[in-house]
Amino acid sequence: MPLSTGQRLLRFDRRLGARFVAGADEAGRGSLAGPLVVAGVLLDYGSLRGSRVRPLALLNDSKQVEPDERERLYHAVLAAADGVAVRVIASAELDRQGLHRSNLWGLRTVLAELHPPAEACLVDGFRLGSAAPPHTALVDGDTKSAAIAAASIVAKVTRDRLMRRLDALYPRYGFSSHVGYITPGHTRAVLAHGPCPQHRRSFQARAYAGDAAA
Repeated sequence: MPLSTGQRLLRFDRRLGARFVAGADEAGRGSLAGPLVVAGVLLDYGSLRGSRVRPLALLNDSKQVEPDERERLYHAVLAAADGVAVRVIASAELDRQGLHRSNLWGLRTVLAELHPPAEACLVDGFRLGSAAPPHTALVDGDTKSAAIAAASIVAKVTRDRLMRRLDALYPRYGFSSHVGYITPGHTRAVLAHGPCPQHRRSFQARAYAGDAAA
């Protein structure tokens, strides 16, 4: 019988031979508006079994999961994890510090906040430098490791919830539908109304063409 996605991801982590495995990932890196959300999740493979692990059977990269299933998995991850850390980095801070620098800071921070310290720290794609806990960068890690996939679910659900709240404050832009990413409708809204305080002004986008012309 073939393994489910969650079983495959959990098997990858278990094969590391570590009891405590931490994963870190972010959501919103390519967005035109809204915050970057970085999450870290600590899994204890010494106790992750039975009723705690069964709800993770369909765990997957957040981009491969429908919104309703992401919400269910979000609650499953919170119930299964020994620790969760989240950092929300506002668009203005991303403009000041730079997206990549902010992302690395967020990933380092969430890994350092997880306790007990993980024996294996896994990050989706990025080396974080010597200031971070010892870690391994995995390309497409959210499709390989349960800990990273769990972090991707937490980051994505947290960010989507925040964008729905921002939609109520800035209703002209449709944040609840595209959650800040570039779509034709989002571009038209920015061209018509100008950017709001949630838009990343350091992002080079056609939506800002009116500002450049002015």
